[in-house]
Amino acid sequence: MELRGARHQHDYVRHVRTFAAFLGRSPDSATAEDVRRFQVHQREQGISESVIGAAVSALRFLFTVTLDRPDLSRRLVLAPRPRKLPDVLSVDEVARLLEAAPGIKYRAALGVAYGAGLRVSEVAHLKADDIDSKRMLIRIEEGKGRKDR
Repeated sequence: MELRGARHQHDYVRHVRTFAAFLGRSPDSATAEDVRRFQVHQREQGISESVIGAAVSALRFLFTVTLDRPDLSRRLVLAPRPRKLPDVLSVDEVARLLEAAPGIKYRAALGVAYGAGLRVSEVAHLKADDIDSKRMLIRIEEGKGRKDR
C-alpha cells in the first residue's frame, strides 16, 4: 500500500477487518458468493452509500493487489449515490447574509464565496492577482486536493 501511495491505509484495513469478521474466516478464502452476501448485508444494515463505496475500494485493493484475485474484484458493486440539488438562497436571503457581515472585508469575502461557489480556504488564500475582472474570472490555485481551477 505504501509503495502505491494509498492514502487511506487505516480505512482500508478497517474495511477488510469488517469483511473478515462477516466471513468468520480469512478473506483469502472468499468466494464470489461471499462478496455478494457481504454487500447485501451492508445494504440491509443501512450502511450509507459512501461507506459502501469505501469498502468496495478497500476490497478491490485487497483482491486485486494483495491477493491477486481480480475475479473477485469484478464482483464488487458500487452503491449509487442519490443526487441532491444544492440549497440555493433567495435574493433576499443573500442580501440579509451580506448585511449581517460585521465589516466590508467580511461582506466582500462572503459575496465572493457565495457568488463563485468557493470554499472558505479558497477565499482565505485569494490574492488580487487571482481576480480577472475584465473576463469575470477568479483563478483558484491549490484548492481542495491541491487542484487548480
